[in-house]
This record gives sequence, C-alpha cells and structure tokens, in this order.
Amino acid sequence: MEELTPREIVAELDKYIVGQDQAKRAVAIALRNRLRRQKVAGDLQDDIIPKNILMIGPTGVGKTEICRRLAKMVNAPFVKVEASKFTEVGYVGRDVESIVRDLVENAVSMVRKENIQQVRDKAAALAEERLVDILCPMPKRRRTAPNPFEVLFNPVQQEQEHDEEDEFNEKVRRARARRQIIREQLKSGELEDQEIEIEVADTSAPRVEFFDGVGMQEMEINMQDLFGGLLPKRTKKRRVPIREARRILTQEEAGKLVDEDTIVAEAIRRCEKLGIVFLDELDKIAGREAGAGPDVSREGVQRDLLPIVEGTTVITKYGPVRTDHILFIGAGAFHVSKPSDLIPELQGRFPIRVELDALDEEDFVRILTEPENSLTRQYKALLETDGVQLEFTPDGIREIARMAFEVNQKSENIGARRLHTVMEKLLEEVLFEAPDGMQGKVVVDRGYVQDRLKDLVQDTDLTRYIL
Repeated sequence: MEELTPREIVAELDKYIVGQDQAKRAVAIALRNRLRRQKVAGDLQDDIIPKNILMIGPTGVGKTEICRRLAKMVNAPFVKVEASKFTEVGYVGRDVESIVRDLVENAVSMVRKENIQQVRDKAAALAEERLVDILCPMPKRRRTAPNPFEVLFNPVQQEQEHDEEDEFNEKVRRARARRQIIREQLKSGELEDQEIEIEVADTSAPRVEFFDGVGMQEMEINMQDLFGGLLPKRTKKRRVPIREARRILTQEEAGKLVDEDTIVAEAIRRCEKLGIVFLDELDKIAGREAGAGPDVSREGVQRDLLPIVEGTTVITKYGPVRTDHILFIGAGAFHVSKPSDLIPELQGRFPIRVELDALDEEDFVRILTEPENSLTRQYKALLETDGVQLEFTPDGIREIARMAFEVNQKSENIGARRLHTVMEKLLEEVLFEAPDGMQGKVVVDRGYVQDRLKDLVQDTDLTRYIL
C-alpha cells in the first residue's frame, strides 16, 4: 500500500468525484489509520480495529464511487454488496458469509494478476517457443530395436543405419534453420493473422448444484477443485490466429510460473489487513418491526451481518479468514428510516457518520467538466472512433446541467445518474448516424441542447417515463 497522507488521498479522489469533502476526509482518515496501525508494534496492533463509516445521502451523489476509487487507489480487495439482497420474501438466513468469500476471490484474482505480470516476459518467451514448436516441430528419431546379430554380422545393415543417421541430422539442421526464420517472423509480427491449432487446458469443468435445505441457496462445486489432482487435466484443441494463440499460451505459461500457495497466502493477508466491504442500501434493512410478513426479515439480516462486522472467522475454500480488521463502509439514503432504526449493536459498529450533500446545478456543471474521465470526455472519445469530432461549449454544458437538475426536481432525484440518461438522449441521433458516414464536427451548444430536450423536460409525465 502506498503511504499517502489524508490530504493526498483527498486530492486523488478530487480527480474523479466532485464535492462531498466531508466524506472524502472521513475515508482518507480511515485509510491512513490502517497504515498507522501496521506500524504499531506488539499486541496493541491487534486491538486497533478499523472505525467503520456510515455514509448517509441520496442516490447518485458519489457514495459507491468514493469507496471504489479508494480501494483502487491503495490496491486493496474490494467488494460491494446490497444489504437488501438478503431481504427477499421467504428469507430464512441467506449466507451473509458469501460477502467475505467474494472478497477473498477478488483478492486472489488481484494477487494472481500481479504475480503473472512479474513473470510475463519469461512467459512470453516460453509461449513463443511453443508457437515455434507448433509451426515447425523438430524431427523425431525412429526408435527401432536393432537385431544384435544383424549389427555384428550384417555390414549392409550397419551402412543403412549410418545413412539414416546422416539423413536425420540433415533434417535436424534444416528444421533448426526454419525455426530460426519463424522466430524472426514471429518477432516482427508477420504471422499474426495466420491460423494455427493449439491444445489448451479445458477450463469448463463440470459443476454440480447443491441446495442446503435451509435457504435453498445454490452452491456450485467445481469438481476439479473438489478432487484436486485426482482427476486428470482435460485439454481441448482450438484453431485461432497466432496473435490470439500467443495471448492464450502466454497466460498458460505464466500460470505455470507462479506459486499458487504464495498467491493464496498474500490474498488472505490483504483481505484481513486491507479489505474494504461496501454495504449499500443499509436503510432498506433498518427496522425492528414485530409481527409477521416479509419485513420481519430486516432485523434478522442485521443480526446475520453483525458477526461479520464485529469480527469473526469465515471458512473459505482458501482457508479461514478473519474479518476483525476489514473496513466496512455502510451507505443508505435513509429517507424513510433513520440510522437509529438499526439495532444498537450494528449502530455501534459504524461510529463515523458522514452525511453527503444532494447535488445542485453547479455540481452537475463540475461533474461534466472537472473529473479526468468526465462524461463529456467519454462521449468525445467514443465518437472519435467513428471519425466525428464532438465539441461541448460552456453554455451547452450549463444547459445540460440545468435540464438534468430540473428533471431531478420534477421527478425522482437520482443525482448524477440523471446526467447519463440526459446525455444519452441528447446524443442519440449522433450516436446512431455516426457509423454511416457522418463526418466533421458536431457542436453541442445551448441551442442544440434545447432543441433536443426542451419538449421532454417541459412534459412532466413524459419526463418521468423517458428520463
């Protein structure tokens, strides 16, 4: 983990997320505390637990994006889960431990990619040799058991064997020369479009579905994982261009070079020390209602989540994983319910409360222009692939922001997500016509925006239906 200061973390988040300074400060402090904890010596380190955060704010204001960018910034395992997924009618204890199992899977995938990247050059060289073997295999010597009497008493047989040896050596010489030419052609990219047949591992292992009888929860068991090396590895043949074969073989060779035990050990360490779990829609499980009906599951979900958040050991296929030092970030709009509607035990596990602000028109303008990968930059890049230059004028951007804000006021307020629907409707014609030969520059100014969206915004019912 890179040792960033809270100020540096906030500055990095500012590149992608507009506003929400309080939330950025809270997650920056939480992240820095994790770095500080790792430097504490002795048993005290184990007693320092992360201060989980509860983000309160309407949809589309940046809660998920803050967490996602935070995890990416520090290369930490990250998983997002909606708490409401555990509240379906007929709830009887869905497996909340699957949250931790998903986190471990993400960590293993992350560490494996890093290790594969380290051996990529060596793997690429091995893959190239496999391609050479496929394109020009070395000649094989014929293995015939000689008759000992013929060897001793038949000079003709001896002469024949000598000729065969010379012929074999000549084939080897020609093959080596041909293989060197092929190596040069592979390096120069001359053979990239040529199709070849390769043999690769068959990853489509048979799976069996089980039902646990309690929550009728589906579990898929990979038979290869279950029996390990007892089952022979299956292979299959594929006919692909050399560029694709190179990628497949490089990946296969890299997998042979990395140590799975080391990967798993590092993945579990990252989960336990650096893992981040984003629990969205906590407000949907807030409530301590008594009586019958589907809503009675809400308190049950909270009590199922509580051990995970408090700290417990979850058994995964990679081994036991402690959740004591995983950072949990909860979020919810809390329009109808309040954080105090959560059970006290769960409330106490989210000591840091952050309220995010609703977005106004000025925020929309900033969202469209300031982030490194803003929506306007995304659409420019998309249309450039079809030879169309897209230009947004300042008054055009402000008009888009105004209309998006107006639609949010008239209908449901979905925050910055409204910009996606507005932009898609605004550029629908250009996106449709561009591949058919539309060239030149398209200027999106105030008039352009009004011409295409004014009627939709004015008609409240139509706005609710389309945007």
